[in-house]
Amino acid sequence: MEKHNSKYRWLVFGAVLFTYFLIVSQRTAPGLITDQLMKEFGVTAAAIGLLTSIQFFAYASLQVPIGILSDRFGPNVFLIAGTLLNGIGTLLFSFAANEYILFAARMLVGIGDATIWINVVIILGRWFKVNEFVKLLGFAGMSGSFGFLLATVPFSIWISIWGWRIPFLAVGIILTILAILLYFILILQPSRMGIEPKKPKGKKEPSEKTANILKRIFSDRQAWATFLCHFGVVGTYVGFIGSWAVPYGMEMYDLTRSESSQLVMIGLIGAIIGAPLMSFISGRIGSIKRPYLFAHIIVVLGWAVFLVFQGKPPYPLLIVLFLVMGYGNGASTLTFAIVRKSFDIRDVGVVSGFANTGGFLSAVLLPFIFGKVLDTFEAGYQYGFIIPVIFSLIGLMGAGLIKDKEREFIKG
Repeated sequence: MEKHNSKYRWLVFGAVLFTYFLIVSQRTAPGLITDQLMKEFGVTAAAIGLLTSIQFFAYASLQVPIGILSDRFGPNVFLIAGTLLNGIGTLLFSFAANEYILFAARMLVGIGDATIWINVVIILGRWFKVNEFVKLLGFAGMSGSFGFLLATVPFSIWISIWGWRIPFLAVGIILTILAILLYFILILQPSRMGIEPKKPKGKKEPSEKTANILKRIFSDRQAWATFLCHFGVVGTYVGFIGSWAVPYGMEMYDLTRSESSQLVMIGLIGAIIGAPLMSFISGRIGSIKRPYLFAHIIVVLGWAVFLVFQGKPPYPLLIVLFLVMGYGNGASTLTFAIVRKSFDIRDVGVVSGFANTGGFLSAVLLPFIFGKVLDTFEAGYQYGFIIPVIFSLIGLMGAGLIKDKEREFIKG
């Protein structure tokens, strides 16, 4: 029996998406307790920014290697191992007695997280037919947005009731158990059922040398366009909500932790709307570049508004700005539409990893630099928003570099 025709593939779909949903929630959940960590461990804003950056550094630095290894050796083992590492790191975070353990814990979480998205994409591609895969990839992106949503008001309320350690402990336990379940769902049970992947026709080509793959990708204008696009809209947003968004609302607008996390939730609603809407618009007009360019422009303007109002726009406008930032992040799914339409199937994993590297490189840089600005200037937020403005301008430059293969897009 082939995977593409098996009803079992829907169990795989559900398990993989639930894993992605839960792991994504832990990317930004520590941002809810930034002030508590600073008080409990006696660390500076820059140190907290570095804590977030370490996690995203591990993620970003491993994207290309994971893409190459997953293409060659299969995605199942990497997804299971990544889930387990994420669970162990989250457990360690909940038990942390000092800042060094905090850093080690978030490093483990980042390493585990690095394996997830690329392998989710590859697994869905192997279990589902092409026309099913394109539709379900949108649902995968939405599950990530719902994961971010979990790490706002729901997680904030949980923290308010039980303190910050118990929620992270519970999630760590669930992720560890989930890693074991994934072994049965992805490897053991399919083997017992005799479900085999659809084998490609013809002889299997020998593996290309890694150096040749990297040389080809790094010299490709379209690959760099996806890298810069993701740098501009993903990392700026994820880096900010994962570290300083909640403290920003509490300090600048005297909001409670729960109220401030609602701002992040508004942004995530924008992301949930943005992903399917931008894909729909792209399909209707037969172009990826034009709608993506528009998304980058509104993101740049959105971050610039924070500067115009010296870091404190009127509250109703603030709500709109978070919605716009989230919408831009949701539009980032177009990055992978570009990859799919522009590159040979053998390079999709590597280029996807390269694009993801761009997104999370800015997520590494923004929290730490933003924290240094807050430590240096009394009116830190007034100057801090210069950083996402510059980063989003880099993303806009990437959108301008996209070569829009409209005919191919229409056919796809």
